[in-house]
Amino acid sequence: MSARHNSSPLTHQVTLTVLTLAAFALAMVVGFGFYAAAQADQASLERQKIFIADGLKDQIAAVQREQESVTVWDDSVTNVRAGNQAWIEENLSTWMYTYYGHNRVYILDAANHAVHAMREGKVVEASIFGEDQPELQPTIEKLRHMLAEPAKADASGQPAKMVAQDLVSLQGKPAILSIMPLVPSTDRVTQVAGTEYLHVSAEFINDAVIGKIAAKYLLDGARLVPLSQPAGPAAVPLVDSRGVILGYIGWDQLRPGLTLVRKIAPALAIALLLAGSVLAFLLRRLRRASAALQTSQDEAQYLAFHDTLTGLPNRALFEDRLRRTLLFASQDGARVALLYLDLDRFKHINDTLGHPAGDQLVRQTAARLKHTIREVDTVARLGGDEFAIILLDVPDVRSAEDIADRLLLKLREPFRLIDDQVFVSASIGIALSSGSDTDADDLLRKADIALYEAKKNGRGRYQLFAGDMDDLLLRKRKVEAELRKALDGDGGIKLAYQPVFAIDGHRILGAEALIRWGHEVHGALPAGQFIAIAEERGLIGELGRWALTEACRFAVTTELPWIAVNISPVQLRDAGFAALVASVLSETGLDPARLQLETTEGVLLEHNDTIASVIATLRESGVRIVLDDFGTGYSSLSYLRRQSIDKLKIDRSFVRLLDEDESARAIVKSLIELALALRVEVTAEGVETDGQKALLVGMGCRQLQGYLLSPPLEPGQLLALPGVSEPNQERSAVRA
Repeated sequence: MSARHNSSPLTHQVTLTVLTLAAFALAMVVGFGFYAAAQADQASLERQKIFIADGLKDQIAAVQREQESVTVWDDSVTNVRAGNQAWIEENLSTWMYTYYGHNRVYILDAANHAVHAMREGKVVEASIFGEDQPELQPTIEKLRHMLAEPAKADASGQPAKMVAQDLVSLQGKPAILSIMPLVPSTDRVTQVAGTEYLHVSAEFINDAVIGKIAAKYLLDGARLVPLSQPAGPAAVPLVDSRGVILGYIGWDQLRPGLTLVRKIAPALAIALLLAGSVLAFLLRRLRRASAALQTSQDEAQYLAFHDTLTGLPNRALFEDRLRRTLLFASQDGARVALLYLDLDRFKHINDTLGHPAGDQLVRQTAARLKHTIREVDTVARLGGDEFAIILLDVPDVRSAEDIADRLLLKLREPFRLIDDQVFVSASIGIALSSGSDTDADDLLRKADIALYEAKKNGRGRYQLFAGDMDDLLLRKRKVEAELRKALDGDGGIKLAYQPVFAIDGHRILGAEALIRWGHEVHGALPAGQFIAIAEERGLIGELGRWALTEACRFAVTTELPWIAVNISPVQLRDAGFAALVASVLSETGLDPARLQLETTEGVLLEHNDTIASVIATLRESGVRIVLDDFGTGYSSLSYLRRQSIDKLKIDRSFVRLLDEDESARAIVKSLIELALALRVEVTAEGVETDGQKALLVGMGCRQLQGYLLSPPLEPGQLLALPGVSEPNQERSAVRA
C-alpha cells in the first residue's frame, strides 16, 4: 500500500509532465500548422492578384488590337471624310459592338467634335458625346499631342503605334478607353498631319469581361466591386492614369492552406484528448492523411490540365504552354510553329461504328501524334477530334511542313477499331510566330483559319497560313451576315428569268430562274460567290427553299410551260429534299410537271444512295431533272444510264466557240446526238450570234437560250412577252 501511495505522485507528475509536453508539442504543431496555412494562403493570394492584373492587361491589349483592325484602313479615312454614316455605322461602330463587345464608339473630327456616336450597338445623336467628354478629354488631348510630335519608332524600327489608352469611369461604371487616329493603310490615300479623325472606343469592365479574365486562371466568383462596397483582400483596384481608384475586381479567394487545416481539424481535436502512444498514432494518421490529401490535390491538378481520354494536355494547359513558349522564344530569337489538326469525317466514324470506336480512334491518334513529334514539343487535345501541336525552335517553314507531312503519313496508316480496319485522313493548319510581338490568341486564330482552308481545299492535307486568308475570312463573314439578314426579310435578293426559245426564236418554251442580290452597300454580288458562301456556312438550304418557292409562285401566275430552278449538290444530299419540293409545290399550287430542277453532272458521280433516291422520288412525282453545264465535267454514259435524266444543257463555253472552232462544233454535235439517242431533251445556253443559232438548229437542237434571243428579265418584263401573260380566269378556276 505504501508503494502505491509513493508512486502516485510520481505517476501523476510523469503523467502531468507527459501531458504538458504533449500539449505543448501539439500546440506548437497546431500553431505552426496555422502559420504555414496562413503563409500559403497569402502566397496564393498574391499569385491570384498577379493573374487578374495580367488578365486585365491582356484585355486592354485586346481592345487595342480590335480597334486597330478598323482604324488603319484606307476605306475608314475616305468614308469618314465623306460623312458616309451608313458605312461608318456598319464598319466602325456597330461592328465593334457586335463582334468585339465595345459598348461605346465615337468618331471625332480634327477639332474633336463628334460626327458619329454609338452606344450598346445603337447609333445615337452625336451630341451625346458631351456626356462622356469630361472623362475622355485628357486621353484625347494626350493622343493629339502624340500626333503633333515627330513620328517615333519602336524597338523593331517600325513606326510606333499611335494609341492612347486609360481606365475611365463613364456614368459611374469603369471602362477600358482606347483612342486611335484613322490612318491610311496604303499610299493611295494621303493624310495631312493635324487633320486626323479619331476613333474613340470604350468597353465597360463588367462581370462578363471580368469572368472571361478569371476563367483563364480557374478563379470563381469574379465580379466588379464598386467603391461603395468593401473590396476584401481578394481584390485588385482599377486605377486610372491619375491614380484614382474607379472600383475593384474581386473574386472568391482560393485558400489551399485553410482548406488543408479544415480537413485535418478532426484529427487534431482527437489528438488533444489522447496522450502517449495515442498521440504518436494520431501523428502517423495525420501524416497519412496529409499524404492522401496531397495525392488528391495532385490528381485534381492533373485532371484540371489534362484530357481524361488521352492523357494529353487539355486546352487550358496548352494555352498556358503556348504563351510561355512564345515568351521564351521571343527572348531567344527562336520561332515557334503551331499545328492545328483534326480528323476528316470523324462524325461518320461515330455514326457508323459507334462512340466507343470514336474514343478508340481519338486515343490511337493521340498516341501516334505523341510518338511522331519530339519530346520537347507539345501535343494537346482541344476537344472532340481536334488536336494542337507546339513545335519549338523551328528554323524555317519547310521544317514545319516536313513535320506536318510526317504526321499526315502516320495517320494514313490503318486504325484497328473494334475488330474493324479503318482508314482515316487528317487536315492540318500551320501558323508560325513572326517575332517577339507574336500573340498566342492571334497564332491560334491563324492556325484555325489555315485548317479551315485545308479542309475546304480537299482534306487530307496541310495548309500554311497566308496573310490574305484574314481578309478573305472577314469578307466571307460579312457576306454571310448580310445574307442572313436578307433571308430574314431585309430584301436585296430577287429572281430574274431568262426565257428558253424554240428554234423560230419567238415561241417561249419555258424560263430559267436566276438568283440576283443587289446589296445597298456592296452593290451587285456575283451569284457564284454568295452561293458558295451559303454552301460553306450552312445557308444553302434556306436560300434554295426561298428561290424554289419564289420561282414556283411566279410560274403559277404565268402561261409558261415550265420553270427551271438551279439546285445545289448539297440540297440533293439531303434525304428530305424531295419532301421539301413536294411541300413547296403544294403550297404554291404549281403542277410538278411544270417544274425542272437543274444540277451539275458532278453530283451524279458520287455513287450516293441518298442522291439516287431523291432524284428517283422527284421524277416519280413529275418533276423533271436537268443536267446543267453538260460536257464540262466527267461526262459519262455509265451514269447517264444509271440515273434517269430528262434534259441535258450544253454549256455556253462550247456554244461560244461554234463560229470559229471546228473541234467545238464536233463536240456540240456529238452531245446533241447523244441526247437524241438517249431520248432526252437538249438545250443550248449562251447563244449570242445568228451563226451559232443556225449551226445549233442544223445539228438538231430544238431549245435555245442566250442573249441573242433575250437576256435575263425582271418578272414584269417577262410577263410582257407574248405567250407569258397571266393565266385566264377559266384556267385559274380549274387550278383552284
